[in-house]
Amino acid sequence: MVATKINEREIESVRVGCSRFLNHHSPLSVKQTLIELAELASDDDQPDQYGKGEIIESFERDIAALLGTEAAVFMPSGTMAQQSVLRVWTTRRGIPTVAIHPRGHLDGQEMYAYERLHGLQGIRVGSLDTMLTLEALQAVAEPIGALVVELPQREIGNQLPSWDDLVAICTWARERGIVLHMDGARLWECQPFYNRPYSEICALFDSVYVSFYKTLGGLTGSALAGPADVLAEARVWQKRHGGTLFRMYPYILSARHGLETRLERMPLYHGKAVEIADVIRDIPGVEIVPDPPHTNMMQLHLHADADGLQSAALDLARETGIFSWGRFFPTPRPQWQKTELTVGDGALELSAQEIRDLLTALVERAAD
Repeated sequence: MVATKINEREIESVRVGCSRFLNHHSPLSVKQTLIELAELASDDDQPDQYGKGEIIESFERDIAALLGTEAAVFMPSGTMAQQSVLRVWTTRRGIPTVAIHPRGHLDGQEMYAYERLHGLQGIRVGSLDTMLTLEALQAVAEPIGALVVELPQREIGNQLPSWDDLVAICTWARERGIVLHMDGARLWECQPFYNRPYSEICALFDSVYVSFYKTLGGLTGSALAGPADVLAEARVWQKRHGGTLFRMYPYILSARHGLETRLERMPLYHGKAVEIADVIRDIPGVEIVPDPPHTNMMQLHLHADADGLQSAALDLARETGIFSWGRFFPTPRPQWQKTELTVGDGALELSAQEIRDLLTALVERAAD
């Protein structure tokens, strides 16, 4: 997505001046973050070194146990994690093709790195604004080395396939010997929708990538989970990508804290998202995608000018002390823009009526 013209300095200035935040969690200052990290550390913790050490290895064991996989490896970047494992899988199969949704992260957010750096070939499957379907996969005529399924599909509103549809897709791929990889950057948000343990969801796949800063609020970082021998090879590519940093324990501490404190809140976040959708869907000029929300995040399609929306959002933030949105993106309909509403701790602190009033004012002001 390409946003409208943005004055990043103005947005940040307004954000810093706010006391409440609609999207995600209330941000901490650099000093507050460092103080929190110090409080999270145990006197027994020892620094890791180049990806080795008990602080990182115990965390990797915990992630593998949570996801029900044989092993896990911490990496500082999800882009690195996905490139590494796809290189391993496609090399093993001898088929350098990767089937992905046309709005998948591998193309947009990761800038085709799997193609440019690893010589793999992307096969875009399905239509831009709908989820991957079994029928779309069945229409692919060429061999597929690996199939990437993003759960949830962020660019189309964090949508998820039904459990039966997901199982059907994975069964089809397995029957054909196609490797299944989950782009699970936001896997944590799927559990309320499927109402199944993370291990059961992950069992459908050969490998899984998860993120620790999205929703969980970690500083940064990701994990790759799957068979031990595959991850041993992925670690080699991690090294080649410069991903075995000398020290990574601050990222481990914040990721561990996010899992311990926010993972259990996913049902609360999702429930609040559904509650918000219930009170805003009748606002003129507002459409919710999907409706009702599948996870704690939804897209809002707004009938207004992009520059007008940004200006109105910043004015409302100054007046109310609530920072809502700073960026709006175009849609195929010229008079409609889209943005995201992600429920985290910030939204839990606001009533659904407050959020409705904020959104109503935003649309009305932008339309003036």
